[in-house]
Amino acid sequence: MLEIILFTVGPVSTNAYLVADPDTKEAAVIDPAWDGHVILKAAQDRGWRIGHLWYTHAHFDHIGGAAAIADSLDPLPLVALHPDDHVLWRAGGGGSVFGFNIDPGPEPTIDLHHGQILKLGSNEFEVRHTPGHTKGLCVFYVANEKACFCGDLIFNRSVGRTDLPGGDWTTLENSIRMQIFTLPDETRLLSGHGLETTVGDEKKFNPFVGENRSLRGTK
Repeated sequence: MLEIILFTVGPVSTNAYLVADPDTKEAAVIDPAWDGHVILKAAQDRGWRIGHLWYTHAHFDHIGGAAAIADSLDPLPLVALHPDDHVLWRAGGGGSVFGFNIDPGPEPTIDLHHGQILKLGSNEFEVRHTPGHTKGLCVFYVANEKACFCGDLIFNRSVGRTDLPGGDWTTLENSIRMQIFTLPDETRLLSGHGLETTVGDEKKFNPFVGENRSLRGTK
């Protein structure tokens, strides 16, 4: 079983996810976006131990709360990020361009790669490398929960922007078609911004990549 708690935090309303196996009390934070102390307290209130920080990608608004979480933990959580986003992480997630100078927290210790399995209690998270928004963006698919944590790859009726360094529209579209639209239609898509959606809905109605798409470019 997997419990999921959503936090929408930070200057651009980023979704952070506290996930845990309620039986073992093991917890991870997927994209500790901002206000790390709030996320940490929610875990502590439930008796959960945060042992992992898993990043879909390294933009500042997805890692801005990492330091506040890690500073209160001993031992430090294990941090997972795809190697293609390490340079972006070291640059503070590109936040200075938007006027934000963040502490990126502890250095990544786990290199994500396509097909890797991350375990949290009895739950298995399949890593799928899905570049296009950034070079190293990965999604985490939990088959037994019919859920995919997809960062800024695809949103409810939208897709990730490709006009920032490392972005590429053709690559993003291919990642969505090969790694998201091949999942079962009922799979929940838990995105980095906005409301959750499903694979089936986005295959039909997403105006950028869906069956009836009428738009091209980036969002």
